[in-house]
Amino acid sequence: MAKAYWVGAYRSVSNPDALAAYAKLAGPAITAGGGRFLARGVPSQIYEAGLDQRTVLIEFDSVEHARTVHDSPAYQEALAALAGGAERDIRIIEGV
Repeated sequence: MAKAYWVGAYRSVSNPDALAAYAKLAGPAITAGGGRFLARGVPSQIYEAGLDQRTVLIEFDSVEHARTVHDSPAYQEALAALAGGAERDIRIIEGV
């Protein structure tokens, strides 16, 4: 079974307090579900049409594990705390 990667890019943050509340809940929800944070932060270097956006990369054992964490009550609570405080692009992709 191929690993899966949850990739999140933050287009904008309109409410830093909501983002902090989200992060406080989301991190434990993700790690409890088996997610492993591989990278997070702003780009060190941008090439081609890249955007200067905060990016988060999380590894899971499978796409199903990543979906299960995203849909879990604990992560949904984190999303409720974010309450539109950031515009993001979240993708789950299967590893090769």
